[in-house]
Parts: sequence; C-alpha cells; structure tokens
Amino acid sequence: MDPELARFLREELGHGVAAGGSWTFTGPLWLWRGKAKDGTASTMAWHFITIDGTVADEIRAAAPGRSAAWGSVYVEARIGGTAWKTSVFPSKDVAGYLLPVKAAVRKAERLVEGDSVTVELTV
Repeated sequence: MDPELARFLREELGHGVAAGGSWTFTGPLWLWRGKAKDGTASTMAWHFITIDGTVADEIRAAAPGRSAAWGSVYVEARIGGTAWKTSVFPSKDVAGYLLPVKAAVRKAERLVEGDSVTVELTV
C-alpha cells in the first residue's frame, strides 16, 4: 500500500491500517564530526547510515505512535548478527532519516567508515 495512503487512512479516517513495518536496505557508513562553539573541529563524532527514498517514506507513514523527541522514530535495527534498539532521526538534508550506529555495533560487526552496510530495520 502507498505509504501516504496508509497514513491518511490511519490518521484522518481512523481506519485500522496498522502502523509499523520492516525494511532491509544498504548504505554507506559515514562519520559526522561536530564543531566547537568557536567553529573549530570538535572531538565529538557519530557514525550514521542514511535512510532515504521509499524506505524513508514508508517509515514516515509507519511512525505514528512510535515517535519521540525532534521527530525521531523508535526502531530496532540489525546489522549482521548484532541487533539493538535505537531511534532514527529526521534529516531535511536527505529528506529522510539518519540511523546512528554505535561503537559496540561497529566493533562487533567490524565496520569502518565507508563500508557498505545492510541493515534490517523494524518500526
């Protein structure tokens, strides 16, 4: 079913179209580095995988009742043999979401920046 139609039926008409869903997608692991208040490089860094296109649209449609602060969506993610609960965060830059990949997952799955990673995601 079209994600926008599912959202409309659920939110506007109150029909029992179940929210939630599962997806498998592949994308590169990339590193975001923060900046200090003075504009210089910070030691803060986070690894992410971008979720865009149809998968992002479907997550958006599946998200009602599963949202948290700043429009983030509670998810369970799996990479290889490692599963964890987290949130995906909306990104206007990609018209989708960003999945943070914590150090324990990267270490367990031997991932480094630039690796192409297949993710199983459940909302």
